[in-house]
Amino acid sequence: MTHKTARILPALALAAIFAQAFRPLQSQPTPASPPHQLRANGDHFELDGKPFQIISGAIHYGRVPRAYWRDRLQKARAMGLNTVETYVFWNLHEPEPGRFDFSGQNDVAEFIREAQQEGLFVLLRPGPYSCAEWDFGGYPAWLLKDRSMVVRSNNPAFIAAASRWLHRLGQELAPLQSALGGPILAVQVENEYGSFGADHTYMEQIHHLLLDSGFDRAMLYTADGADQLEDGSLPELPATINFGTGSAKHEFAAFAKKRPNAPRMCGEYWDGWFDHWGEKHHRSSGAAEADELKWMLEQGYSVNLYMFHGGTSFGWMAGANIDGENYNPDVTSYDYDVPVTENGALGPKFFLFRDVIRQVTGKTPPEPPAPLPPRAFDSVQLTQSASLWDSLPAPIASETILSMEEAGQSYGYILYRTTLSKAQGGELRPAELHLDELHSYAQIYLDGVLAGTLDRRLHQSALSIQPARAGARLDILVENSGRVNFGRQFPNERAGITRRVTLGGVELKDWKIYPLPAQPAASAAFTAAACSGPCYYRALFPVDQPADTFVDTRQLAKGQVWINGSPLGRYWKIGPQRTLYLPAPWLHKGQNEMVVFDFNGRPGLTVPFPVAPILDDRSK
Repeated sequence: MTHKTARILPALALAAIFAQAFRPLQSQPTPASPPHQLRANGDHFELDGKPFQIISGAIHYGRVPRAYWRDRLQKARAMGLNTVETYVFWNLHEPEPGRFDFSGQNDVAEFIREAQQEGLFVLLRPGPYSCAEWDFGGYPAWLLKDRSMVVRSNNPAFIAAASRWLHRLGQELAPLQSALGGPILAVQVENEYGSFGADHTYMEQIHHLLLDSGFDRAMLYTADGADQLEDGSLPELPATINFGTGSAKHEFAAFAKKRPNAPRMCGEYWDGWFDHWGEKHHRSSGAAEADELKWMLEQGYSVNLYMFHGGTSFGWMAGANIDGENYNPDVTSYDYDVPVTENGALGPKFFLFRDVIRQVTGKTPPEPPAPLPPRAFDSVQLTQSASLWDSLPAPIASETILSMEEAGQSYGYILYRTTLSKAQGGELRPAELHLDELHSYAQIYLDGVLAGTLDRRLHQSALSIQPARAGARLDILVENSGRVNFGRQFPNERAGITRRVTLGGVELKDWKIYPLPAQPAASAAFTAAACSGPCYYRALFPVDQPADTFVDTRQLAKGQVWINGSPLGRYWKIGPQRTLYLPAPWLHKGQNEMVVFDFNGRPGLTVPFPVAPILDDRSK
């Protein structure tokens, strides 16, 4: 027994409890499909004993409407890819502890089966940490309810939760490994751990959890930057490296020095980038990326394009980054400026990369499927409205402030309400209201009148207020703008107000806390009366033939849009994104319903449906 093995035995014993309950059935999903085995051999991969070059692109099933999975997969094959890569987002599948959902949009096994049907292999990235500009890196928010929980660590409570999750995932996906006739060639262990820590005991725990969950018939591997290989990789597993445009020669040279007799693969080639609210829309040189892709393929290296098709972080799933104290929430669109656009159109990079792949491999890929042209619909007048103040659910009474997670809520908005005594009001003199660790955006009201706004992006946590009377009602309406998904700070990314609220240095207590979760308020009573301030709006609009379109939010301020109950995502007037993608499968013939929640609503709002997205407009 090695010293390393001795250190991981307690975690493995804990995992064994779940292994007995969740061990997947090792059966072939498609008996007609022959088994395949991917192995590392020197500086290259072999498939069934023959050299094999992985030419892959990332598509996240959670960012693409299920009805369009096959369309996007066919386009991957048409660009010349032989493999697709996807993360598995834990928070989608275990929304509450022990309650799993693999149905409908969350049927990741069906996505993988469709990939196989389209002639594609699959690289699976189950984490359990994903990053991916996805809220909390794909971890479910309920992990944060327990303040003793330390995610992405050896913490026993975290390992128990991760073990339960991975063993349940194994029931769904382990039978789809290529050695059993499925398309899953390889499974990634954790994700870019070297940029977070260097705890090899923890990495070994995740490695063995995946094995115990049934992922023992595919090749397991790690992914890191070349500079983080020592911290994030495991010596017994193949390693891939991640980098962006212009770095390939340098990164592969660095990799070769550290692992001279190992397969060369770029696990993520960043052929685009994501956007933050209030910043510019990113674009990169397709010609430069095509040249670099050609160089990698000509060397015989394997590559995974991140992304091939970005899609959309629908609803509340967009995450955030943090650089020191600088919090930067991500926009809803995950267009990423890659070969296939947010709504599935073929962009210039598709044809540049297709030509390169065809030239290097000598193989002509199939033609792309028929396009899905978007359509402009008539504008919608938001004539029905309901004030947030008249639509509140039953509150939670708490002496002290609670984070969103402690209130049993994962996503959406949360309202904190208390009554100011004369002393708390500073005897009606101005006093500083301080929100200790606001995550992420708040509007403050005194007796229903807006007193000010605090924005974590702008390092704002305090403002001076002056109650007009003793006993004034203080309301603090908070949006979770996206939990941080990357870096060493993210494990403590609770949402809402995460510590306390003080006024004039005195802690405020005796709160009524109103969770306002991810769906529109069921109690909203819509009328034709005008509504200003935080309001819900509703409108019905006809559709004669569903087609992809976009929701133009330029008349709106900040909030969320739902179409027929499906959340499209956050919008914000600071841009750069000023439209939300509305896929045709979420519309139906006849009457359709739009519901909008806006922090700063006003009468007379109109919402157009343009034919093209607006992703780079930072006008106010």
